[in-house]
Amino acid sequence: MRTERNLTRRLDRVFARLDREPERPAHIDVPRMSRHRVVLFTATLAFYLAIVWAVVISSWLVRLDWQVMFFRPYQQWPQIHAFLDYYVVLGQRGPTAVMVAAWLGWRSWRQHTLRPLLTLAASLLLLNITVGAAKLGMGRLGPHYATVIGSNEMGLGGDIFPSGHTANAVVTWGILAYLASSPRARRWLSALSAVTSLGVGLTTVYLGTHWLSDVLLGWAAGLLILLALPWFEPLVTRAETGLFVLRDRWRARRGRTVPVPAVPVTPVVLKPRTADQHAPAREPVASVRGSRAPVHLAPGPHTARSERTPVTPAGSRRPPHADRVPRGTSQPVRPLTGG
Repeated sequence: MRTERNLTRRLDRVFARLDREPERPAHIDVPRMSRHRVVLFTATLAFYLAIVWAVVISSWLVRLDWQVMFFRPYQQWPQIHAFLDYYVVLGQRGPTAVMVAAWLGWRSWRQHTLRPLLTLAASLLLLNITVGAAKLGMGRLGPHYATVIGSNEMGLGGDIFPSGHTANAVVTWGILAYLASSPRARRWLSALSAVTSLGVGLTTVYLGTHWLSDVLLGWAAGLLILLALPWFEPLVTRAETGLFVLRDRWRARRGRTVPVPAVPVTPVVLKPRTADQHAPAREPVASVRGSRAPVHLAPGPHTARSERTPVTPAGSRRPPHADRVPRGTSQPVRPLTGG
């Protein structure tokens, strides 16, 4: 019973959050290129270049690649082969991009902003340019196509170095942490994306499709893109503004202008003044507050309250008093009668 109640409460909280009115995330801080991020970017770039240099000179890292390849992990633990065949899909560019774009698209529609989708597009564009150029430039062959034992297999027309699955997993799942709306969510999503990308990279080594050095360089390549995203935030902002301007122009051409509701005007009925009502001309007085209702003044000269004759309102049950006199006048003394 308690478990069902807790589950019901959690579902109610989720649906309550979904039912909130959409608002632009003006309170969300856009990540900036801080000094700490610059240090991390520089260290990751140095690690990237060190891995490339270690492979080019056929150092101990290349010998480790061959040892892992001869170990054949897929033969050592065949019971997890079926599961890892599906798990490696989390690093494929097509399925992961569709899943993440669907979530960020719903978030963009909900928050009336294009920043999540544009940031994802910028990160994937950087991924294709940088990783694709490195693959084609170094031309390394994979373990299944290796020709000479102990060689680095560089410059032979391959496209395996760095690992595209690993870099794509780092960027695609890491963009969720980058776009998180709170520090707590950013920490949890960063840990989740790190574990996911680590698993994807090791899975490619297990399946024998990548060298271990390919995976190390793929992690560094994906992390470099995530760390460099704040430099592209002004470009994302300009693109979002330009797209909104194009949308407004397209709506204006199609005549989809928002109609402005007309303010209902209540006509004022003016009654003709009778001959016996002679009121002095009054100058129009500008009202100090526009929201205050207009004051209707009774026609005729203004008299003091003490000089007004008491009038019994219509429909009143109180009989009129003939002996009532106005205020301020002397009241006659009534004779005393004996009882």
